Amino acid sequence: MKILALEFSSGERSAAVFADGGVRGAASATGGRDVKALALIGSALRAAQCEREEIGCVAVGLGPGSYAGIRAAIALAQGWALARPVKLLGVSSADCLAAQAQAAGWTGRVNIVMDAQRQEFFLASYEVSATGWSLAEPFHLLTDDEEQARRQRGELFAGPEVKGAGDRILFPEAATLAGLAAGRTDFVHGESLEPVYLRVANFVKAPPPRKVG
Repeated sequence: MKILALEFSSGERSAAVFADGGVRGAASATGGRDVKALALIGSALRAAQCEREEIGCVAVGLGPGSYAGIRAAIALAQGWALARPVKLLGVSSADCLAAQAQAAGWTGRVNIVMDAQRQEFFLASYEVSATGWSLAEPFHLLTDDEEQARRQRGELFAGPEVKGAGDRILFPEAATLAGLAAGRTDFVHGESLEPVYLRVANFVKAPPPRKVG
């Protein structure tokens, strides 16, 4: 089965095609909302010498990260499923980063940091070894005290927005996402694809309209 993977959760958006046991084509672009998603997908398909009709599964990086980007990728996957009989998968973008850290040869505790907006960051910790990786601590808001303590212990920080000395800038890649999706069978319906949104929804309901005059 040929898989189209879409990873739009960061400022570097990418698409990749997985077939016959490996990634056969990929394309990426920076620019966030300015990236033309359909053109990016077209580039990945051409690189893989694959037609749209050959795609059997669309896998989406669910974040956390750019809410607008993830929503755009989900909408593309849902539209694809309406037009063609494809299967759908959602994959954690943080798991992609952990897999990329392992592929890069990083070992030990790796802290994946993602933008939480409002000048805050989410952090999840992974234990990474030469043979694999596993989630050690789920995502939570990173406090200044926790960050300082982890840095004092010499823990590694990685992610799209890290800026500290020794930190590793790392963007989740569709090629990695495609590889993770290839080993999964937990397909979902389009309406079940939802971004990993870690904040509690907080809104004020508008009052009912008043009669004027």
